[in-house]
Amino acid sequence: MDAARPTGWAARLTVIETDDDAALVARAKRGDDDAFRRLVERHQAAVARTVCGMLGAGDDADDVGQEAFVRFHQALESFRGESSVRTYLVRIAMSCALNALRGQRRRELRFVRDDVALESAADPGTQQAGAEDGQALRIRDALDRLNAEHRAVVVLRLLEERSTKETADILQVPEGTVLSRLSRAIRQLRVTLGPVWAEVSE
Repeated sequence: MDAARPTGWAARLTVIETDDDAALVARAKRGDDDAFRRLVERHQAAVARTVCGMLGAGDDADDVGQEAFVRFHQALESFRGESSVRTYLVRIAMSCALNALRGQRRRELRFVRDDVALESAADPGTQQAGAEDGQALRIRDALDRLNAEHRAVVVLRLLEERSTKETADILQVPEGTVLSRLSRAIRQLRVTLGPVWAEVSE
């Protein structure tokens, strides 16, 4: 026996840290909780970006993000690797976010908290930060004015910079639908944001 080779929990941790997604999924399907935890840690940022893009940052987004991972765990047995784990997870997260929007199960959310905005207004030394917060609020408001389908395309194509093909795969619609929705969404954002659109789209 090689004394330098890790054994027990150390060996399992070594495998988990170096395995690719396919290997981790296979281990998770066999009931390996550490492997599933590693998948969550590896992809939670991508899920958070998608959910927060759709809903804004806040408790509702946290709940939807957790729901996405619960649904992913429940669907592990049916996952066949036809898309990457990240794409599959983002698809689930987007579905959960769209359900939250369509069911009107959320309150109005903002990228910045109201007390931060008030503090900025009261403190002349934070005027620049206040202006940036104001722009973020306008962008959030403009996104909220889009219907759910158009918002999803904007989040994936513009905020996450995914390709048209990836976006179509995640939303499970034709690429032409992605392009038409994006075109309509951009027209609406230009009207809603005015000069701000020119700044953020450069």
